Amino acid sequence: MTDPEIPVVNLREMGILRAVRQTATGLEVVLTPTYSGCPAMSQMADDVVNALAQAGVAARVLTQIAPAWSTDWMTPEARDKLRAYGIAPPHSCASVGTNVIQFASKKIAGDAELTVACPQCGSINTTETSHFGSTACKALYRCLSCLEPFDYFKPY
Repeated sequence: MTDPEIPVVNLREMGILRAVRQTATGLEVVLTPTYSGCPAMSQMADDVVNALAQAGVAARVLTQIAPAWSTDWMTPEARDKLRAYGIAPPHSCASVGTNVIQFASKKIAGDAELTVACPQCGSINTTETSHFGSTACKALYRCLSCLEPFDYFKPY
């Protein structure tokens, strides 16, 4: 199953798929949303149940919100696919600092500026134009070298 908002990555690569367990009535698939208000969760659950039903497997999806999803759960493959799709992958949460929620600050541990490389040309001469991009989990950036706008997947 791919992420309905980013069709180049699957739920396992994104770290959303947490577990698959066999039960007496079929499979139990555990998903953790990227954030509590993620509008794609119901679509993901429907996609999982429908795909397994087509394969003749009964399944139900459970949503697990603790521990909260982290961009650190994304695989290196997901980060590479995001970059190739035109979305700057998130920095590691460990490199962003100890704060789980970051509102408008572009600062990382200490006083250093957050550097987001352009997924089109690789330049680090970029600027945030909006803290919210195409979805709430992304910020909108613009590359000052190639002038292309792009999303940056915010770390959590």
